[in-house]
Amino acid sequence: MELCALVGLNVRRHRLAAGMTQEELAFRAGMDRTYLSDIERGRRNPTLLTMQDIATPLNLRVVDLLEGSDALEPPEAPSRPRAARNG
Repeated sequence: MELCALVGLNVRRHRLAAGMTQEELAFRAGMDRTYLSDIERGRRNPTLLTMQDIATPLNLRVVDLLEGSDALEPPEAPSRPRAARNG
C-alpha cells in the first residue's frame, strides 16, 4: 500500500474512533476540511508537521498514523549462492 494511502486510512480510522467529523478535526488541526479530506483519501502527501497537527487533537503520536507501515517495507533480497573457491 502506498504511504499516503496508509496515513489517510489511519487518520480516518482514528478520527472516527474519536467520534470526530472531518470538519471538527480540521478545525482543531488548523486546516481546511477539504485538505483533511484529501489526506484521508490518500491524495495529499502531508508533511511531518501536518501529521503532528492532525495527531495532537486525536491524542496520538505521529508514528500512530504510520501504523501498518511494515507492509511498505521492501521485500528482502534473495540470498545469492556463494561462489565455489578453488582451494
